[in-house]
Amino acid sequence: MATIQEGKAAPAFTLADAKGKEVSLADFAGRNVILYFYPRDDTPGCTKEACGFRDAWKEIGKLEAVVLGVSADGEASHQKFIAKYKLPFPLLSDPERKVMKTYGAYGEKMMYGKKTVGV
Repeated sequence: MATIQEGKAAPAFTLADAKGKEVSLADFAGRNVILYFYPRDDTPGCTKEACGFRDAWKEIGKLEAVVLGVSADGEASHQKFIAKYKLPFPLLSDPERKVMKTYGAYGEKMMYGKKTVGV
């Protein structure tokens, strides 16, 4: 897994959002970005995390920050997830998990005492 270092520039990326529009990290240059990675749309833990950002939306706005969620799910799945939970931020598709790997969010880990690969 890669490591991201505090004070260093975040690795650049461009991914498609739920509508198929390309979104680049560079689009948010000079702004605070909350970038989070999650395994799958509409699963219990991932829903709780996404809704946590939604519920804190006013506070996040006061920080002049943007939220970007990244998973391997496709555009149609993201559209349903956004609509179902009224998420006010973009979800980006990383089907090959390249960005997840670059940021060290995807790889081998221990889960319940077993080696697995995931987010």
